[in-house]
Amino acid sequence: MEGGIRYRVERIALAMMAVAGIAVLLADLFGWLDKLAPGGALPKVTLLILSTVTLFLLMEVDRLKVLDNVNAQLSKLDIEGIALERKQRHYGGVIQVHHRFPEAVFSRYLEAATTEVMILQTWIPNLRLFVDELGAAIKDREVQVRVLILHPSSPVARLRDEALSQFRDPELSGDVGASVRQCLAKLAELHTNLGEDGERLKVRVYNSLPSIAVYKAGERYLVSSFLHGQLAIDSIQVEVDGSDTAMGQEVQRELDMLWRIGCDVDLQDWRRSIGNISL
Repeated sequence: MEGGIRYRVERIALAMMAVAGIAVLLADLFGWLDKLAPGGALPKVTLLILSTVTLFLLMEVDRLKVLDNVNAQLSKLDIEGIALERKQRHYGGVIQVHHRFPEAVFSRYLEAATTEVMILQTWIPNLRLFVDELGAAIKDREVQVRVLILHPSSPVARLRDEALSQFRDPELSGDVGASVRQCLAKLAELHTNLGEDGERLKVRVYNSLPSIAVYKAGERYLVSSFLHGQLAIDSIQVEVDGSDTAMGQEVQRELDMLWRIGCDVDLQDWRRSIGNISL
């Protein structure tokens, strides 16, 4: 009730100020001000208007104090922290979904990586697209690169062959085992070209059924599944930001677990090294 009365008083005061301003303008135009109060009308009217404005501002002091308090409270809020918490809680770190592997996006993350790059695959069919970026990350920015691929003689390789029986690509001819060996040969070539910097390129093979394919650069993950009839890079890719998010933690645990059970590959003689690994 009190607020409604105050609102009406404010509206009346503003209306009076507007009417007074128009009246003064017309009175001055027709010379009425000098007749009513010769020599002193304008200062008096000006004083009247200023007094009305001052009264109006005094009536608004409490409301302005409330606005100041609101601004003070907002300034204390960690907007970015709240947004990050919401992202972690409601989306688990997922920031985008791609219909297939986004080569340009991953290349951009590779170029920005300063700590670690990690790849988990059966083999890496798109390695040729970013092998130069991997070399630059290792050599120029001292990034640690870890690669996990399937042992070419693993029984899982034959199972994956059956799952891909409907897939045909002339550029990727051969079975899964042959594709893994081609990938190892390419990684060995990169290792040789890097010279002493090649120590930061680590490759392990695993003999296990992989649950996901992962391309990690810095704190960004691109995660996909091994579906029947198509390569993982042609499947839906879930982009995750942060190893501290719910999904990031799950993916990182899978990477760490497979890395622990994997066996090191000596890239200086990968064929001998693979042959010495017992399944």
